[in-house]
Amino acid sequence: MDFYWLVIGVLAVWRLTHLLQAEDGPADLIVRLRRRMGAGFLARLVDCFYCLSLWVALPVACWIGRRTAERLLLWLAISAGAILLERLTGKQAGWSGPLYFEDKEESDVLLRRPSDCAGQNGQ
Repeated sequence: MDFYWLVIGVLAVWRLTHLLQAEDGPADLIVRLRRRMGAGFLARLVDCFYCLSLWVALPVACWIGRRTAERLLLWLAISAGAILLERLTGKQAGWSGPLYFEDKEESDVLLRRPSDCAGQNGQ
């Protein structure tokens, strides 16, 4: 198997999975299809990009791979590549880091008060 077939497979799986999971499609065909699925297994499958990418990647891996072991590994690799692309291009793309809140402190608070030190210097 050539590397470009892996890249083409990942891109094709990402595109088809994204179309089925997140887009309306031409003339709203995909959104109508999703509505007809109701609330069963297929509807839950189409709601989850990760789950759907596994099922879309299966026939692609069978088509690209030559041997059974290669097809099995390709199946998972193509799905993982599509998931990585979705994470990079999705609405949640980018990492903002953890939220950080600093406690409000009084700026004039010291460990020792000036009046405590004055008595010790005179003795």
